[in-house]
Amino acid sequence: MTFNQNPIKFGTDGWRGVIAADFTFERVAIVAPLCAQVLLNNYGTVSNSHTIIVGYDRRFLAEEFAKIAAESLIEAGFDVVFAESYAPTPAFSWAVKSQNALGAIVLTASHNPGKYLGIKVKGAFGGSVSSEITQQIENLLYEMPKFSGKTGILSYFDPWKSYSQELKSKVNIKKIQQAVHNKDLTIFADVMYGAAASGLERLLECPIQEINSNRDPLFGGNPPEPLPCYLTKLLTTVKKFNAEKSSGLSIGLVFDGDGDRIAAVDKQGNFLSSQILLPILMDHLATHKGLKGEIVKTVSGAGLISYLADFYNLPIHETSIGYKYIANRMLNGNVLIGGEESGGIGYGTHIPERDALLSALYLLEAIVESSDDLGEYYLKLQKKVNFFNAYDRIDLPLSSLDIRSKLIKHLETKSFNEIANKTVLKCDKKDGYKYYLTDQSWLLIRFSGTEPTLRLYCESLTLKQVNNILEWVKNWVNSI
Repeated sequence: MTFNQNPIKFGTDGWRGVIAADFTFERVAIVAPLCAQVLLNNYGTVSNSHTIIVGYDRRFLAEEFAKIAAESLIEAGFDVVFAESYAPTPAFSWAVKSQNALGAIVLTASHNPGKYLGIKVKGAFGGSVSSEITQQIENLLYEMPKFSGKTGILSYFDPWKSYSQELKSKVNIKKIQQAVHNKDLTIFADVMYGAAASGLERLLECPIQEINSNRDPLFGGNPPEPLPCYLTKLLTTVKKFNAEKSSGLSIGLVFDGDGDRIAAVDKQGNFLSSQILLPILMDHLATHKGLKGEIVKTVSGAGLISYLADFYNLPIHETSIGYKYIANRMLNGNVLIGGEESGGIGYGTHIPERDALLSALYLLEAIVESSDDLGEYYLKLQKKVNFFNAYDRIDLPLSSLDIRSKLIKHLETKSFNEIANKTVLKCDKKDGYKYYLTDQSWLLIRFSGTEPTLRLYCESLTLKQVNNILEWVKNWVNSI
C-alpha cells in the first residue's frame, strides 16, 4: 500500500482520520504492528514484555477496528490483552503500568467529531509516547519491516476493575459517598455519549444524574469536547436544580469522548474550564491532602496558577501547549499536578497521563472537605492571593492557508508596540506569540498546524478588556 498521496500522520496525541476515507481496516492492520515494533525497540529492555494492551472507546466501529488491530498484532508475534468493554483512555494507560505491558494501542479519536477515529499509542511508562516515537512509526510505514512469523497469544481483561480500585485509593471515597447518601451533595455528569459513561457510578457505587450516557456515534451532532457551546443541557439542568433547592452542594462534571479531559459547572450554571479547576485542585492537594511537588502549566495557563504556586511555596514550570510536554516533565521530576487549558490534568502520584475521572474525584473531595460550591471555592482563592483576572480563548477561522502564511510573516518580521491601547512589555515565542501587556494582561496567538485556524488566548483584568483585546486581534487579521 502506498502512503504518499494520503499519508498517515501522527499529531500531538496519535493518528486520527475520517472513517472509511483515511482510517480504514486495512490501514489499521498495517499501522498497529508498526506501533508495537517501535514500542519494543524503545521499551523492550525496560518492560521485558511483548504484551500490548488493546482498548477502544464508544465510537462507530471502534471495537471492530480494535479487533483488527489485535489480530494484526498477534500475527506479528505480539501477545495481546484485549479489553472486554469500552473504557476511558486513562484506564488503558493504567493497564500498561499495572500489567507491566510493553504499551497500549487505544482506538479513539478523543474529542474529534463523530466521523473520525484514531489510534493513541501508550508507552511502557503508562502515558502517551513522544513525537520522536511517533516519527519512528511513520518512518516504518515506508520500510515495512518483516516480523518474526511467530504467533502471539490473545487474552481478555476488564479495563475498569484495577483502574477503579486505583482511583478510589487516592481519595476519601467514603466521605463523598456519605455526602451523596445524605443528600448533602448532588452530582450531575455529562459524559457526552463517550467512554466515561458509568464511570462515576462505578467509582462511587451510588447513583448520580448522568446526562447523554447512551452510545451515540454522532455525539448528538456535536464534537464530544467539553466546551460550553455543547453543554446547554447540563448548564440548564444544574441551574434549574439549584433554583429549586435551597441547601446542599451540587456539581456538574463534564468528560470528553475518551475521558481524559474534564470541565465542570458550578451551582449557578457557570461553565468552569481547567483554567479554574486547576487552581482549585492545586489548593485541595496542598491544603486538604498536604501534598507537595512541582506545578506544571502550559504557556496558555492562567495567572492564578502562578500566584497560588508562589503562595504555597511550590516550584512551577512552564511548558509549550500539549500534554505530552507535561507528561515528559512528570517522568523527569517531582510533579504534584500538571494541566493544560483544554482540560487535560494529571498527577505525579498517578501515571503521566491526563485523567478526567481522577480529577472528578478530587473535585468532589475538595467541595465535600470545604463545604464550598466550586464557584465559591474559586472566588476564595482569588481573594487569598488578590488576583482577579478574567480569561477567554477563541478559535478564529482564516479564509486560507495563504492568509495564515502572511500573518506568520507579519508576526516574525514586525513587532507590536501596543495592543488594544495596552503597551507591549515583551513577546515570548516559546509556543506561538505571547505578548505580555500592562495591567498583568497577556495575549497568546497560535496557529493550528493542520488547518487555517488562529487560536487566541487572552487574560486581563476584566472580561470586557479580554473581549477588547480579542476584538483588536480580529481587526488586525482582517487588515492583513
